Amino acid sequence: MTGPGAQAVSAAGGAIPPAVELIGLNKHFGPVHANRDVCISVPRGTVHGIVGENGAGKSTMMAMLYGFYKADSGRIRINGEDVHITSPSDAISRGIGMVHQHFMLVEPFTVLENVILGVEQGGMIQGSLNHARKELRRLGEEYGLEVDPDARIRDLPVGLQQRVEILKALYRGAETLILDEPTGVLTPQEADHLFRILDTLRSQGKTVILITHKLREIMAVTDNVSVMRRGTMVAHRPTAETSKEELAELMVGRKVLLRVEKGEAKPGECVVSLENVSYTDDMGRERLKDINLSICTGEILGIAGVSGNGQSELLEVLSGISPISRGRIMFKGEEIAAPGKQSNPQELRRAGIAHVAEDRHRMGMIMDFTAAENTILGYHRGKEINGPVLMDLKKVEGRCMEHMEKFDVRPPIPGLAASGFSGGNQQKIVLAREMEENPDLLLVGQPTRGVDIGAIEFIHKQLITMRDAGKAVLLVSVELDEIMSLADRILVMFDGRIIGEVAAKDATEQALGLMMAGCENPAAGKQECGGDE
Repeated sequence: MTGPGAQAVSAAGGAIPPAVELIGLNKHFGPVHANRDVCISVPRGTVHGIVGENGAGKSTMMAMLYGFYKADSGRIRINGEDVHITSPSDAISRGIGMVHQHFMLVEPFTVLENVILGVEQGGMIQGSLNHARKELRRLGEEYGLEVDPDARIRDLPVGLQQRVEILKALYRGAETLILDEPTGVLTPQEADHLFRILDTLRSQGKTVILITHKLREIMAVTDNVSVMRRGTMVAHRPTAETSKEELAELMVGRKVLLRVEKGEAKPGECVVSLENVSYTDDMGRERLKDINLSICTGEILGIAGVSGNGQSELLEVLSGISPISRGRIMFKGEEIAAPGKQSNPQELRRAGIAHVAEDRHRMGMIMDFTAAENTILGYHRGKEINGPVLMDLKKVEGRCMEHMEKFDVRPPIPGLAASGFSGGNQQKIVLAREMEENPDLLLVGQPTRGVDIGAIEFIHKQLITMRDAGKAVLLVSVELDEIMSLADRILVMFDGRIIGEVAAKDATEQALGLMMAGCENPAAGKQECGGDE
């Protein structure tokens, strides 16, 4: 497949029309031309990858195919027939299903209720529920996607919510399945299992459109790949005829270093230690269970694990957001947390602990504030930006400009609202704020979540620079490639516990993945997985 209009040939010699063709699609949002004359052809019975930076137009293009948006101009063809898709129900009726990156689930509803929502059969809801229950059992057994049909979505961890999204699409019997970043909450083994599902779907003649920023996945599972940049389709390649390096360059428009270049770590004295630390949340659920760890100067300690296994809570107790229920936390020889004793985030910032929150929109920034205002959040009482009575706004703006220049924030406009920056530039603003305070310990959660590949390269370099300056860095990431590239030591969390530790130079994806699934010390042959419960 080299571009729009490519067709396979049937065994009888006739042309098989593509499963999906988008021809000259355009979409504007006010002055923004989000999709510009987009053309793509997806052969039936293939896995087709779509890559591009944030804001490249991938999601807009798929939203038009799935009926969320209506194209300003252009055509959509399904199996060789021009169609007008005006809603998701139109798309579903034409055999198109979609698994969304951000879950489209009703949290108070059960798994069963979410699965049938919008595709109820007749007026009797009980009949639909009974049918769905049987289908979920079959799909769960066939694809290894078991989930309690009566569980409420709000009570499920993120990984199981992802399963429900996949099951919804399979339940609807899609002939063409759109997957938007489907592996973000999966272990490597779970991702491999998903890819086996894709192979099965492909072998049955179904078509999969895979949107992912993970070039390794594109190379591993797709037949063809299309690249978008700034709303335009810039390249189509058979996957076997391209490389990760070429795809990255096509996405960004320049050469990108995909490998993290770093020397050997030179760890020094211990900066922080956790001794038998446990944490129980407001609902009485124990989220951290007897955590023991230490971090030294001059090293990056990586925490791997599927989202929802205690990594977020670990960052929260270390940053002073949440109190611990057992144990104690020591920082530079001083006890900063114990039952009944908890330093608050402001005190810990002053002591030398900086925190880059996992969710920059919810905890790291105020989106209506300007970049300059976000630059001083948490540090707004500093003497260098305050006069005898009032804050010196010129100094605040100057400080922001310095951060923007050093961290290559674009556009370099201190007065622009945070919501006006791309995800990658928002993340740079947060990183600059925390790293430029010269902390002794940097807590970093998901540093490149939703970040463009070019910005990922920059952020990784900054973290290595901080390590080499003798700082201690705690890195939490669901991206196993990121953990393996950046960390000097790796701890794996499962069900609120640290289930294993390995030096980064000795780490393998298989071993880490098994630990992420609850297998203790897989290298020693112990294969009891799933924790104690």
